[in-house]
Amino acid sequence: MACNMYRIILASASPRRREIMNQIGIRFEVIPSVGDEVITKTEPDKVVCELSAQKAAEILEKAEGAVVVLGADTIVAHNGRILGKPVDAEDAKRMIASYAGDTHEVFTGVTVLVRDADGTVKKSSFAVRTGVRVRAMSDAEIDWYVATKEPLDKAGAYGIQGKFAPFIDGIDGDYYNVVGFPIAAVISETRALGVD
Repeated sequence: MACNMYRIILASASPRRREIMNQIGIRFEVIPSVGDEVITKTEPDKVVCELSAQKAAEILEKAEGAVVVLGADTIVAHNGRILGKPVDAEDAKRMIASYAGDTHEVFTGVTVLVRDADGTVKKSSFAVRTGVRVRAMSDAEIDWYVATKEPLDKAGAYGIQGKFAPFIDGIDGDYYNVVGFPIAAVISETRALGVD
């Protein structure tokens, strides 16, 4: 079915996800989820799928009619340890120091919920992984970056699309996944659910 038969709702307040959706010209609404996040899994790919599903389900329950709801959650993992958003500047410095000079992984989980006009609901939940290589950084460089305040609201304490760019040696996988929304996979999964 054509996309214009559905309301498309992004269940996220992330300005980066909004920018990616705008970049490809899709008309959508933003209705951020506000419920408590409950984590019962430990593997990074399963954690992000679980959280994205909770966000999408919350918004589907509030929406009416034919709708596509996109829930997403992004985490950073290094040596098996999940790095969420830093609690403060010192926490951000610790996180960055832990993976500087090494490779870490970014996982974004996306849940696509499609409710047709007849009330039928279809679901796809998936995770995308990207490896990110960060060059070795001096304490002064880490201090400078944290002082920009950019890392304080980001998983893993950095944004690849911002002031952290000079410290990225390379990536293995989808750049947009590191930004927080693997748009190619999102479109592919949405089409697989019958929405073109």
